[in-house]
Amino acid sequence: MRKNIFDIFYVIADIGANHNGDVKLAKKIIRSAKECGCNCVKFQSWTPDSLIAKEEYDRNVKYNDSSHKHFGSLREMVEKYYLRPEQHYELKKYCDQIEIDFASTPFSNEEVDLLIDLDVPFIKIASMDINNPDLLRHVARKQKPIILSTGMATLAEIENAVKTIEQEGNSDIVLLHCIAIYPPAYEDINLNNIPMLRQMFGYPVGFSDHTIGISMPLASVALGSCMIEKHFTLDKDMPGWDHEVSANPKEMKTIVDESPNIVRALGTYRRVVGQAEEEKKLKFRRSVVAGRNLGKGHILTAEDFKFKRPGTGIQPDEIAYVIGRTVKRDIFLDEVIKWDDLNL
Repeated sequence: MRKNIFDIFYVIADIGANHNGDVKLAKKIIRSAKECGCNCVKFQSWTPDSLIAKEEYDRNVKYNDSSHKHFGSLREMVEKYYLRPEQHYELKKYCDQIEIDFASTPFSNEEVDLLIDLDVPFIKIASMDINNPDLLRHVARKQKPIILSTGMATLAEIENAVKTIEQEGNSDIVLLHCIAIYPPAYEDINLNNIPMLRQMFGYPVGFSDHTIGISMPLASVALGSCMIEKHFTLDKDMPGWDHEVSANPKEMKTIVDESPNIVRALGTYRRVVGQAEEEKKLKFRRSVVAGRNLGKGHILTAEDFKFKRPGTGIQPDEIAYVIGRTVKRDIFLDEVIKWDDLNL
């Protein structure tokens, strides 16, 4: 990784299995993510044997899918969509060539070792494995930064996972607030978990987004998210598991372009009036002006004034220090009154 993931706002285009088992398509998606300005593309590293048991395969022998997003049986889709080891190396090489980070989510110790051999910048732990201490320990021992997704997890489970990683001497952790529903209902997203998790665990917190559209990831930035992980596709109508809830290139570019603006706009808790606003005061605020012609030597009363732009003269909240003074010169109706016009 060209910069530490803790030092910059980081956008991950989560390709997952959206390559549909086609390396050429994978490279097109990687190229598009690079053009959008993403920092990283992330895949999933599993095999037909490392993730799903026979019982689950037997339950899903056929998809009843009128939208044609799926085909055949679960086993057939897994066989087609999983990323072979040699494809990992090919895609990592391509990412290096175009200068975008390559990462993946492993689902077994062997896949962790493959990613370490590829020298990925971090290891992503899927929500489903937050209660898998064997995998957590194996990843933690590699002393790579860890991005830990928290979907479906209680605070106790998150705490246990964090402690498991820390006990192996690894504290390079980013937590991802995540709702593991595709897509979740708005009332279930609970973006306020982002500052809560940061306060509870003291680690940077990002947002793994499964909503449709871009409003939620951008809203997460306003709550202090340091990272956005968003499924990414070239075409939401493409067959496959996650295309429909993925960002297309136009949406992803908006996320990439607007997130840093939100980060900058968050600013500070201190109330600061910037130089630009100080200059604006001179045009937009009001000054004390003569409500009628005032002769030299006139003793000023409250009835002598009005308050109008510009703000270059005596300010309205200073009027108490003006009443009772005499004027040095003739002042005409609607003229801005200055301190130099008064006997002090």
